Amino acid sequence: MKLVLASTSRYRRELLARLHLPFEVLSPDIDETPLPGETPSATALRLSVLKAQAAAAAHPDALIIGSDQVLMLESEQLGKPGNYDNAFAQLKKMRGRAMVFHTALTLLNSKTGRAQTRDVPTVVHIRPLTDAQIESYLKKEQPYDCAGSAKSEALGIALMERMDSPDPTALVGLPLMALTEMLANEGVDVLTWRPA
Repeated sequence: MKLVLASTSRYRRELLARLHLPFEVLSPDIDETPLPGETPSATALRLSVLKAQAAAAAHPDALIIGSDQVLMLESEQLGKPGNYDNAFAQLKKMRGRAMVFHTALTLLNSKTGRAQTRDVPTVVHIRPLTDAQIESYLKKEQPYDCAGSAKSEALGIALMERMDSPDPTALVGLPLMALTEMLANEGVDVLTWRPA
């Protein structure tokens, strides 16, 4: 079956390419606004399902991957900063504290309608950064398209004191350990897969 990534994230594309499987990319058009009273995990899971479902009409016989990430700092949800000022404010708020990245994954078999979902949480502890360190990091990295401004796959790793996660790829945006298990449940063994 065809494999489709329902995401425009270059980070997710790069992660999925590690599995050496051919895949197509589709941009899902969904409203990502959290629902009133919805938990961060529920938001991430719902959005990952909606992204996969949005691609199903165009790909009625495919395995479709949807993923979404919600960052919580205590009771506040933090998104992508978009610019320097927002990123600086986020990192000032985060310094010396722990936060949870909820990375949700859905694998939808659009032919059978079967959907597998999982939330892979990652707890990240940020160092007690100075304003000068934050400013220097932002000028070097410009991580304005990353939730919480913390680009862990690059210089953002230096912001972090430690992380606790069952899957280190979850923090980047696509939990590959969970995905390989889901693909195996659909008959796709990434270790033995060969092109037809």
